[in-house]
Amino acid sequence: MSVSGSWERTARGAMLLGPGGELSPTIFAEMSALAASTGAINLGQGFPDEDGPAEVLEAARAAISAGVNQYPPGLGMPVLREAIAAHQKRFYGIELDAATQVLVTAGATEAIAATLLALTDAGDEVVTFEPFYDEYGAITALGRATQVTVPLRAPHFLPDPDELRAAVNDRTRVIIVNSPHNPSGAVFPREILELIVELAHRHDAIIVTDEVYEHLTFGVEHMPVAGLPGAFERTVTISSGGKTFSTTGWKIGWAVAPAELIQAIAAVKQYLTYVNGAPFQPAIAVGLGLPDEFFASAAATLRAKRDILSAGLASAGFTVGTPDAGYFVIADAAPLGVTDAAEFCRALPSLAGVVGVPVTAFVRPANRAQYSSLIRFAFCKRAELLEDAAARLAGMTLI
Repeated sequence: MSVSGSWERTARGAMLLGPGGELSPTIFAEMSALAASTGAINLGQGFPDEDGPAEVLEAARAAISAGVNQYPPGLGMPVLREAIAAHQKRFYGIELDAATQVLVTAGATEAIAATLLALTDAGDEVVTFEPFYDEYGAITALGRATQVTVPLRAPHFLPDPDELRAAVNDRTRVIIVNSPHNPSGAVFPREILELIVELAHRHDAIIVTDEVYEHLTFGVEHMPVAGLPGAFERTVTISSGGKTFSTTGWKIGWAVAPAELIQAIAAVKQYLTYVNGAPFQPAIAVGLGLPDEFFASAAATLRAKRDILSAGLASAGFTVGTPDAGYFVIADAAPLGVTDAAEFCRALPSLAGVVGVPVTAFVRPANRAQYSSLIRFAFCKRAELLEDAAARLAGMTLI
């Protein structure tokens, strides 16, 4: 599997692209502006409104005070790379060389961008599961590759094996696996992950995994693809500290892969941010070394918040899914007579004082019909805020 020369590309214009690669304004900005102008509770964007663990915050303060304020090494500070390697071994039994197989990035978003730009060219195909995090389509388009999607249908949002087999072929360069999944909260079972590995071998594709919600699962085990037999050699594992430690603004992420893939990704990354977040890197290293009790408590707390919001949505008349992981719950507004979730989301601040995001924001235009009544709400907020939102939704009066 050769990656030589794949990162040698000209700079592209900076344009805002929608899920299908089209130029478009972002629904997230629109909904956040609506929340600000109406005073509605913003459950549209997935960021916590509480600080992360005190040990992690204090480690960042200590690093700043100690003068860790200049450029870190290009691959990331050794203390963090070693902590990431130790984390992969501790939780998943995956052995890594921290010096050559770990790259620190400006969040998972940069890791995904650098990976796709490094490993794809015009004529390549990138397979994603749909709905999908909007960056996947945008970066695929910027790299002039072609996106191919496999549908995830409500209520379980798991792929059909035959549709997955049909999507992967000899033109497939990358298969992106987002599990735990955004926006649905689905966790892919082992048999689906094993099929992805089988198809990647058959068609000489690279697997890129987005695992940022890896520690935020609710009674379901997260299984990294790279830990499956025959997978590590062709897998780029991407995650970050933002979701786990409630430090989304720090933008500390990473990619883990065989050395030749890390070299290709790093060659692109140096022209994106170059390096980032020097004092936050040792702080995230502290977080990765926290005891098991922290990770279990973080997931349990988030699960309770999920249940608060889900109850309010159900009382309002939505059909509510039960996510197995992550920050979000998907609610179907069809029982309320809604056929266009985007328009309903624009009215929801006035109707209920709450903001959500239509799931069609995560779907290519041609495929939006089957998701047209679905709305994503974030529950990674303070419990009292969620209780307020739940009460507002339960008391909503439709015009």
